[in-house]
Amino acid sequence: MDRPFKVLLYTEFENINKISGLGKAVRHQAQALRENNIPYTRNPRDDYDIAHINVWGPVSYFVAKSARRKGKKVVYHAHSTEEDFRDSFILTNQIAPLVKKWLIKCYKTGDIILTPTPYSKHLLENYGLKNIHVISNGVDTKFFTYNPEGAQSFRAQYGYKKTDKIIVGIGLYIKRKGILDFIELAKRFPEYQFIWFGTAPRATIPLEINRALATAPKNLKFPGHVPAETIRDALSACDCYIFPTLEETEGIPIIEACSIGCPTLIRDIPVFDPWMIDGINTHKAKNLDEFIAKLPQIVKKQLPDLSREARKVAEARDIKKVGLELISLYRSLLK
Repeated sequence: MDRPFKVLLYTEFENINKISGLGKAVRHQAQALRENNIPYTRNPRDDYDIAHINVWGPVSYFVAKSARRKGKKVVYHAHSTEEDFRDSFILTNQIAPLVKKWLIKCYKTGDIILTPTPYSKHLLENYGLKNIHVISNGVDTKFFTYNPEGAQSFRAQYGYKKTDKIIVGIGLYIKRKGILDFIELAKRFPEYQFIWFGTAPRATIPLEINRALATAPKNLKFPGHVPAETIRDALSACDCYIFPTLEETEGIPIIEACSIGCPTLIRDIPVFDPWMIDGINTHKAKNLDEFIAKLPQIVKKQLPDLSREARKVAEARDIKKVGLELISLYRSLLK
């Protein structure tokens, strides 16, 4: 019989990261442990058997090193790569090579490295890292289910009419998330209503992004960071969810959109291969011109409804399934 164990879920800068995909991934970890009756703590001073480190800050590195000295097992979660660090905030491109070296140093402290997709695993292997395991960040498919009442409430809350065609985007105010193309799409389609959920301190984002935000058209709203219920209702109400991201290690919003079953249009980049398939469970665009060409076809239902196959993508990454995979990984470490 497997012996009981306790997990340290450590997330440096937790208040800052809580509005990002990383914060959502950590909440999924905690939910998975609770649902499987596995005790956990967030305090590194508590007793524990396994340290699950989610961030690559200096304190995280020393927590991992300290855990190893105490004979504890360490899972280092590689949510970040040099590639997805670029095109984010001011100076990130300039310091990206240094960040890569630091990431490698941090990740090497783990007994194992955990990352959400085969694509991110491949990147890490190219860094020379080993013993890398793939487990999705997951999605709560019970929560992210089509909600017609929520869709109506969302339209009322944001002043949309029943006849309005709504296009949703989600992400921080950073170039990597494709926000520039999203703003341009809003300009090209004044007959549609666009809304982008997410935010970032204006002082941290490049001038190019600030200028684009300042010149965004009237048919584009920026409500900032909103509760998960609002995201669910928006995805239930929308005519298309667009994910124009240029780089990800996974991309939780697309899994949430798949769980809802709303029409999706994503950028054709390597991270989505082979699990997101053009014309099977999503529609893909390689560049702005293809986004411009495909968006009206989706809104006018000229392209096929892929919601059934999309839901299968989410179900394969359901939080309960992810939890079982995570706990199995923990137990293999303790053995």
